[in-house]
Amino acid sequence: MKFKIGDSASISKTITDRDIQAFAEVTGDHNPIHLDDEYAAKTRFGGRIAHGMLSASLISSVLANKLPGPGSVYLSQTLKFVKPVFPGDSVTARVTVTGIRDDKPIITLETVCVNQHNEPVLKGVATVLV
Repeated sequence: MKFKIGDSASISKTITDRDIQAFAEVTGDHNPIHLDDEYAAKTRFGGRIAHGMLSASLISSVLANKLPGPGSVYLSQTLKFVKPVFPGDSVTARVTVTGIRDDKPIITLETVCVNQHNEPVLKGVATVLV
């Protein structure tokens, strides 16, 4: 394989209200914490937050388009949501190769999403067939 431990790639995206609305429509997740300002204002977050899986989907974009790239297939992904993402936040999804199988074309990657303040909002590990 052409990969080595420590290889890394990332993408960044500002999460818009339109993104949140579209994600709700695609997934059917209409939780008011994501869509209703009045409801969300009364929660511990003080306002609407983006779907956690919206941020997680940015990891999929990095894997599919950059590292390992086109043709790669997710085998597994762990996720720990550590901080909310609010509309207007910029999220950077970064993947870093942490393991390479010798017997099969499979790599393991640390996956992390950070906000515009470089604060982690999501952490996990992906296993990908390349």
